[in-house]
Amino acid sequence: MPQSVRKFLIIMGLGVLGLSRTSAQSTFIPLNDDYYHLIDRLEIKRGKLSEGFHSNMKPFERKAVVQLTDSILADGRVRLTRVDAATINYLRNDSWEWTLGTPQVPTPAADSAQLDSTGVSTDAYSSLSRLGSIETTRRNRTFWSHPADLYSIHNEDVDLHVNFTTNNFYGRENDTPSALWFTGRGVEIRGMVNQKLGFYTFVSDNQGTFADYVRRYAWQYNFPGEGLAKTLRNTGVDFLSARGYITFRPLKSINVQFGHDRNFIGSGYRSMILSDNSSPYLFMRIETHLGRFHYTNLWASMINTQDTPSRDMLRSKKYAAMHHLSINLTDRLNVGVFEAEVFKRDSTQGGFDPNYLNPIIFYRFVESYLGSEDNALLGFDFRWLAGRRLSVYGQFILDEFLTKYFFSSSGSWTKKYAGQLGIKYIDAFGIPNLDLQAEYNVARPYQYTHRDGGRNYVHYRQPLAHPLGANFREWVGILRYKMTPRLTTYYTLSWTNQGLDRYGENWGSNLLPDYETRMSDFGNTIAQGVTSHTLFSDVRLSYMLTHNLFIDGRYLWRRQDRPGENITQSTNLATIALRYNIPYRLQTF
Repeated sequence: MPQSVRKFLIIMGLGVLGLSRTSAQSTFIPLNDDYYHLIDRLEIKRGKLSEGFHSNMKPFERKAVVQLTDSILADGRVRLTRVDAATINYLRNDSWEWTLGTPQVPTPAADSAQLDSTGVSTDAYSSLSRLGSIETTRRNRTFWSHPADLYSIHNEDVDLHVNFTTNNFYGRENDTPSALWFTGRGVEIRGMVNQKLGFYTFVSDNQGTFADYVRRYAWQYNFPGEGLAKTLRNTGVDFLSARGYITFRPLKSINVQFGHDRNFIGSGYRSMILSDNSSPYLFMRIETHLGRFHYTNLWASMINTQDTPSRDMLRSKKYAAMHHLSINLTDRLNVGVFEAEVFKRDSTQGGFDPNYLNPIIFYRFVESYLGSEDNALLGFDFRWLAGRRLSVYGQFILDEFLTKYFFSSSGSWTKKYAGQLGIKYIDAFGIPNLDLQAEYNVARPYQYTHRDGGRNYVHYRQPLAHPLGANFREWVGILRYKMTPRLTTYYTLSWTNQGLDRYGENWGSNLLPDYETRMSDFGNTIAQGVTSHTLFSDVRLSYMLTHNLFIDGRYLWRRQDRPGENITQSTNLATIALRYNIPYRLQTF
């Protein structure tokens, strides 16, 4: 058995032995942009960063999100709309096991509520009273004992939640005779054992046909968000989605999560550091939360499909070691620093390099110490709550840093960086429940690339950060308007300027080629190569029929122009969807 594997098993074994001393353990809320915006909005309205989680490290624990709602309800200064109050009820019902036994503050009568000219309640509890109190008791049955669960059990020994999931849509693209369709059926199970060991598993069987631009993306990288996707009827795909993990706390301030899932670093719609764009991967994540400090270690085993499979037909592996330190400098300002190493070792070197298991060392030193040519990345992120309606956030990540070239105008290929700057404006222009977001993303040519598939910032042929890879500028605008507690409008508008590669030419947009095949050492600029402009417009109307059962109507218009080649590709599609206990499948690129 390789030494690295033995050390990993020892770490896991010590954690399991420490379960007898652990505190109550929570599972995590699956990544979902619609859902996490609700949490983000409440934190902005509170005007203070949450004590239970740091918003630039996702996913969040269910327990921490309920604690955020507790703090808002206990603070009479937070101005909640009726829709905000419904959101709090929704979030708490979704993680109801953490609301049991919590003290409930008596709420005044509905007619005593004071509203200002915008319809915002001046008393948080009056809003809740008009919508009905939060459910904190259970009915005497296991099936449908709670709106959020098909089947549930909650006692001292076991907390179990079982749900059926489904995602279905039907639509048309460009008035073509063939239809777009998708169907997915699955099951989601989560819970705790003895309030010490948390667990989560999800599996879904999926088939469907998608828009032409999605198929073109899959041809270059892979089907977005999934690993192995089989061809179905020439234009369709058939794939199995699965995620699962266990989680526990060996110490009060330390949480360990081990499993197969995704992670997200940042506060934006995109992440230039680590996103949920790729398929899930095997990882161990250790989070240490001490007051204003939140330190995350993430070790991951990923798939390198660019190497030839071994004799036993197993796909090649690659590895990543990351750490992220997040600090709340004030109650409104958070900053974080990030470092990662992506590497591979052949079978004679034992696979995972144990030198990267050190949770508190500077990885760049380890790389130099070993004499390796692994892929090192350094990053920075921040989030600032500028009042109770506004948040500003950003990221910056370096892939190479040579001072004499980075600060010069030579256009060196080693000037590899990516960045993000964004803003969220809630209750915009005094209109309750109207939220706006603007975001700018940029990545230099050859950012995230390396000599081979074992060291580029890619998992299963998919970028680990932005879905477009590199060599682009992108502007994104998002409107979210929650007209009623159940009805929400989403509108996304983006414009991208990217330089694409010609056949046999590497201009730095595709992350898969060896960066030694670059076109030039100097004179490189953002969007070099084949100029491509993409305008993307996506409007969706979503109505929640009952808890986590949604019906969605969507219209998407996308136009990609390549002026130098006189090529224009347009997409017009309309779909209607029905989904239950699962996020909307977004493919906005």
